[in-house]
Amino acid sequence: MSVRSDQLAVDDQDQDAQTVRRLRLGVGAVGFLLPIVLPVGNSLTSARVALLSSMSASYYTHMRNVFVGGLCAIGVFLICYRHDRREDRLSSVAGVLAILVALFPMEPPASLTPHPSTLQTTVGMLHLLFAAGLFGVLAYFCLRLFADSPATGGRRPARDWVYLVCGWVIVACIAVVAVAGVLHLAWDSPLTLPYLGEAVSVFAFGVAWLVKSEALTAFARHAAPAAPTAAPGA
Repeated sequence: MSVRSDQLAVDDQDQDAQTVRRLRLGVGAVGFLLPIVLPVGNSLTSARVALLSSMSASYYTHMRNVFVGGLCAIGVFLICYRHDRREDRLSSVAGVLAILVALFPMEPPASLTPHPSTLQTTVGMLHLLFAAGLFGVLAYFCLRLFADSPATGGRRPARDWVYLVCGWVIVACIAVVAVAGVLHLAWDSPLTLPYLGEAVSVFAFGVAWLVKSEALTAFARHAAPAAPTAAPGA
């Protein structure tokens, strides 16, 4: 009877670990693909090359449902994510913020609404606030929670450097977006600073969560050719 109970406990632990990896994979996959899918889909549905002024501007294009659905999917994955108490709480906060970003659209562009209402402006400010909070929590995940593997021989594991780079990329990109917004910086290119900063940030946190899910490691392990076995008597 005790052997059966021990076996059930081991099975439960294995299932929990597998669920955690799958949730990390879900967050990483959506984050990795969203900055690519939005402009490509918008160009296909518009029958022309249609780059976005920002990822949030997708709300006012044919890709609105993809943008909102992607953020809600990330939010649900993060809320369901369980690992330890600290990550549980922060992932739930990040999940709620992701859903709020999806439900509170940015202020409509001037080309659509030259004179936005007070409600639209207020909702747009809340959108920016929720988005800043979301990126801040995701950067913290990369810099402090993921990059905490025990050092081996006084050296960090390679994956920790990936998390640190991704975390600082998120911080740098959000700083660039904030400065560009305050100073109204722009360059002579269809690819705007806000979209570039947001896209690179989302891409970076997607990469971090993909690495944390160990999906890339598992793929490389399965793709690697098997080592030849020595012939008997060799």
